[in-house]
Amino acid sequence: MQEKLPSEANTRRTGVRKVKVGDDRAGQRIDNFLRTELPGVPKGRVYRLLRRGEVRVNGGRVRAEYKLRVGDEVRIPPARIGTAPPPPAAKMSADMLDRVLYEDKRLLVIDKPAGVAVHGGSGISHGVIELLRHARADLRDLGLVHRLDRETSGCLVMAKRRSALRDLHERFREGRVRKNYLALVVGDWQYGAQLIDSPLLVTHRKGGERHVIVSRKGKAARTRVSLSRTYGVYSLLHCNPETGRTHQIRVHLAHAGHAILGDRRYGDEEANALAREFGLERLFLHAQSIAFEDDSGNDRHFTAPLAGDLERFLEIGVVEARRRKKNATARQ
Repeated sequence: MQEKLPSEANTRRTGVRKVKVGDDRAGQRIDNFLRTELPGVPKGRVYRLLRRGEVRVNGGRVRAEYKLRVGDEVRIPPARIGTAPPPPAAKMSADMLDRVLYEDKRLLVIDKPAGVAVHGGSGISHGVIELLRHARADLRDLGLVHRLDRETSGCLVMAKRRSALRDLHERFREGRVRKNYLALVVGDWQYGAQLIDSPLLVTHRKGGERHVIVSRKGKAARTRVSLSRTYGVYSLLHCNPETGRTHQIRVHLAHAGHAILGDRRYGDEEANALAREFGLERLFLHAQSIAFEDDSGNDRHFTAPLAGDLERFLEIGVVEARRRKKNATARQ
């Protein structure tokens, strides 16, 4: 379980600040910059500060995707921020180091476990980034190249240097990164290989919770899907996102009529309840592999084995679910 930050304890009120951007922060998005400067402030609050123009860069308003330049002056409004949380337990940090798949001078790749956020914030004191930074002092500049949902397991790439982070972010933007996910969905997939090309729009529910819908007003989103194996009641799919929108695979598959098993936000409640009976406690989505060319033109390909809980469900839970459905059909 991850530690939660108290709502009022361990916080302090800050006044207006102006921060000059140096070489080490150049190229960083303003929203990510603010989340570092305003620890403990909920993500939704950060975006509201930007939308209202309370955050200024060189005296003017900017959008969340604005990338900072050397010499920019950022005005940060008053806020109640979190003081430094207690350090994570040594075992938590050590366990994360044990999940390293690859490391060199520029990159660090881990097999992220389900249930751990990629970074702290919004009530979570320690995510993957904080645990690794605490485990090794030389990783203090570690940055996220991309993100995985908290419930999703598998390959997560991080950069140890700002130059590597900028380079890899550019590769992601240009679509030069190949990602493969395994998803177990509800129902018998009959479509063969498909390109789901449906724009996605991020909306907000009460409490600021993000929810994504298919909408013409949304941003372009494309996911290639192919069948790995059908179990009748479920289907195991390969999913290759060509864009990187929030909850993209989850929403695209639900829109196609085959929600990911265990998805409590976009999924099938009845199917999820049955799966929980047979051991599936979370979203069945695993980042199996990621591949891209490095700065020398060499192909880098990283793979994470299917997480143990998901493997067990395929071996035991699927069989039990099929038996339950067969018995129910026979009684009708």
